[in-house]
Amino acid sequence: QVPLVESGGGAVEAGGSLRLSCVDSRSYVRDGDYVMGWFRQAPGKKREGVAWSYKGGLTTYYSNAVEGRFTISHDNVKATMYLQMNSLTPDDTAMYYCAADCPGLGGDSCAYWGLGTQVTVLS
Repeated sequence: QVPLVESGGGAVEAGGSLRLSCVDSRSYVRDGDYVMGWFRQAPGKKREGVAWSYKGGLTTYYSNAVEGRFTISHDNVKATMYLQMNSLTPDDTAMYYCAADCPGLGGDSCAYWGLGTQVTVLS
């Protein structure tokens, strides 16, 4: 069973918005706070982190590429993490992954990963 499941990807025109969701099935049994993040990988490029936060949601961190355009948030009742993406550009086109139990804000050696959801931004 995959512990993290992403959804919400799709094709959108440049300047548009999408909201990604990540259901964390471990959340109901995992005690304490921990860092979760959103990552992306475009064809031929390395995976990069774009947004992180503690599951409690009080502290967030963004990459320079998305700061001011993307917002990470949590609904812990629904065990779901979100990534609101605004002002999308073709450079945002990638497979987006959520991850959990990351080694701090900005870390990418996370213990759990989803299978990804594709985001395509049309020029």
